[in-house]
Amino acid sequence: MIYVAVLLALVLVLVCWLWYRQSRQLELFLHRLSQELAAKTPTRQPLSLTSVPDAFWPLLQNLQQLLQSAPSHSGKDKLTGLPNRVGFKRAMAHAMPVTCGTLVLIDLYRFRYVNDLFGFVFGDKLLHGFSDRLRLMTPRPKLLARMNGDEFLLYFETALDEAELSDIKQRLQQPFLIADTPVALRLQLGYLQLDEHHADVSQMLRRVDLALKRARSNKEMIAAYALDDDISQRRELSIINSLPKALAQHQLYLVYQPKESLHRGGCEQVEALIRWDHPELGFISPGEFIPLAEYAGMIDLVSAWALEQVLVQQGRWRREGIMLRVAVNLSVEDLQQGNLPLTVEQALARHQLPGEVLALEITESTLMSNPSKATENINKIRALGVKIAIDDFGTGHSSLAYLKDLPADEVKIDKAFLSGIEHDSRAQNIMATSIQLAKGLGFEVTVEGVESHELRQILKHMGADNIQGDFFARPMRAMELEVDLRRLGIACGA
Repeated sequence: MIYVAVLLALVLVLVCWLWYRQSRQLELFLHRLSQELAAKTPTRQPLSLTSVPDAFWPLLQNLQQLLQSAPSHSGKDKLTGLPNRVGFKRAMAHAMPVTCGTLVLIDLYRFRYVNDLFGFVFGDKLLHGFSDRLRLMTPRPKLLARMNGDEFLLYFETALDEAELSDIKQRLQQPFLIADTPVALRLQLGYLQLDEHHADVSQMLRRVDLALKRARSNKEMIAAYALDDDISQRRELSIINSLPKALAQHQLYLVYQPKESLHRGGCEQVEALIRWDHPELGFISPGEFIPLAEYAGMIDLVSAWALEQVLVQQGRWRREGIMLRVAVNLSVEDLQQGNLPLTVEQALARHQLPGEVLALEITESTLMSNPSKATENINKIRALGVKIAIDDFGTGHSSLAYLKDLPADEVKIDKAFLSGIEHDSRAQNIMATSIQLAKGLGFEVTVEGVESHELRQILKHMGADNIQGDFFARPMRAMELEVDLRRLGIACGA
């Protein structure tokens, strides 16, 4: 029976696919049919219903039924009425070859917060209003499309320079008034000069998407496609494609950076950091491949690998009497998983280790992306005895006031706050106040990026609990750390 069901499913898929192709080719077929009808009727006479041969009537009736049941607006966005990606590609294909003009991709910066704050109906009204604004803009684009949720594509037949595009961007960013609520817009804009790039439609779309990606990391939020963007994309694709193989073949490894306790002395905790020596690309920093793993939906593989490696190492250290807590970094995707607490619990049980051997470091922005879900998971993880640290504090969009209710144990203040602290009284006041506020809310405080004895003494005087940086110890392999136990002041019962 199961084979019959599979066969029927395959037949159904084939029929749907054929029907889809048939509906897309219907317009062409009708055009050819009209030519055939014209050939059967007297020339130089207007074609009317009375002049249609009787033999064609059954066919025309069937075509009428087919037209009524065929999908409509398959190339249009239902919300705005603009062409969608499919519709834009069709229209652009008819205009090819294109040897001049400008292709522009616009993204509504942080549009998801509009949906989060006001709801999806409000967000839909904003998108509809923005699409109307695009229709009425000057200069008027030859083609206009909504590519996905908050991205719009414009094709101008004449070339526009960055100054002109910046002016367009400013005009499109004028606030909206929706349901008596003013809404300010910030746009990110990537563009491709078509007189410099002769390519097919798909390649043009890929390149303008690369330009938008560049704009997202640009202070002005506007950027042109550059030739090295293709090189960068090929590198990124290579990294993504080789990551599963790298995990399987042990190309990735961990190093451990100790933290110094300023008041108790010595080292009680280290942070596990991932390193990757690619056989062809060489060293790839975590700052490069971790975001790509998140984008490709493979960060769970990396996090699971790191957790397993840490617990294997902790099993060895515990057997040798080396008493350390090891911190592992988590991404936003890890924290939003409903099964994360169970995953951690099962991993600890599998290695027969208590929760106290482990700490999880979570960035401030990760915590604030979904506080309720984060709190739920963190509570369950802390119940296992696992410590929770808020990493890179101060670099996100929240503050200590938002973090007071989060069940974390430690705050790690980012090294950016150390800039000028030796001689700048304002920098000193900011650091001292941050430390005292964090401690007042019950957090242990670690300061990252400490690179001198002078900084160490200033932070100790301010009341920081721990420091981390190359001054105390650089990241090192497990065997190197074991050799340096005495200098680091790591407790060892062996």
